Amino acid sequence: MRILAVGAHPDDIELACGGTLSKYSQRGDQVVMAYVTNGNMGHKEIPPEELAQIRKAEAKRATEIIGAEMIWMDYADEWVFSNRETREDFIDMIREARPDLIITHLPDDYHPDHRQVSQLVFDASFLASVPHVKTTHLAHEKVTPIYYMEPLAGQGFNPTEYVDISDTFQLKRQMLACHQSQVKWLKEHDNIDFLEFMETITKFRGLQCGVAYAEGFRRANVWPRVVAQRVLP
Repeated sequence: MRILAVGAHPDDIELACGGTLSKYSQRGDQVVMAYVTNGNMGHKEIPPEELAQIRKAEAKRATEIIGAEMIWMDYADEWVFSNRETREDFIDMIREARPDLIITHLPDDYHPDHRQVSQLVFDASFLASVPHVKTTHLAHEKVTPIYYMEPLAGQGFNPTEYVDISDTFQLKRQMLACHQSQVKWLKEHDNIDFLEFMETITKFRGLQCGVAYAEGFRRANVWPRVVAQRVLP
């Protein structure tokens, strides 16, 4: 399979589904990690232009841990909006990845960038299959199933499916730890130990399904995205 994970910011994917992506990679699937924004607003001292380059390098290191492909869309933080140009960018990103499955943000997530990305991915993944919608890459041959990943702290999120990541938890931790500028920012700005925060969430989801560590997901239950077999690992 080809798995596309789309996150609004560098570290969103690693935090919410890094263990699941590691499992896909280990079993021989090809993982593509698409970062929509460059994370340029997430610091109080490092200037945005410099920070964007730091965040890109951190994301690259995270993808390399599991041998994933990386797509860097390079939008500025807080400025992701749905318009024709953005929609075409998302269509082309999905056509480049040619996924069998997409993982992305919940439609009612807490962050404006997350919500915009969720809607853009949903819309673009349908339009990516329409040949008369022209972008750089050729049309994708399917309307891809979508699974929504956990929002920050799991507020109001009830998973419908779980993935046991007990054997890939350390890889998930390594991937998230690559984002050192964000780890430092969250400690200073929000008094959050980001790695401990992540571990608490994955332990809680593990408790819910009877394993040490787990990640939770919700499927987009709309036609024609529902398939008759389990596609999560």
